[in-house]
Amino acid sequence: MIKQMKDHTLLTLARYSLALLWVFTGLTSIFFDYQTGYELLINFGFNEAITRALIYSGAILDIGLGLWILSNKKMKLCYVIQILIIASYTILLTIIEPSYWLHPFGPVSKNLPIIMLIFILHSISDDYSGRKAL
Repeated sequence: MIKQMKDHTLLTLARYSLALLWVFTGLTSIFFDYQTGYELLINFGFNEAITRALIYSGAILDIGLGLWILSNKKMKLCYVIQILIIASYTILLTIIEPSYWLHPFGPVSKNLPIIMLIFILHSISDDYSGRKAL
């Protein structure tokens, strides 16, 4: 019983940490470090209107994912969508700025363990039984 409670607590904390990551990333993209994303996309060749649309839509998507995780509804689907979005962001950033793979703070390489955490949560989540999903 104690082990099950401990496991549930750890899994809940993992889920909350992902929610925080998504919400914080979305807020950061708009309010705290807009310029980094703006310069990255402009330097790649996007015009100003597309750059703004990409930044704001990405931020809204990130915040929405974080809130979805907190809702604890249809989590298997949520986990799949997170993996697809992270893979898309990773591919796009690899095309736009491949040197980020070697960045000392790991803005791209961190995606690999995050995807693994999401995959683990997906594999142990059970949206379809009478039990509460993780």
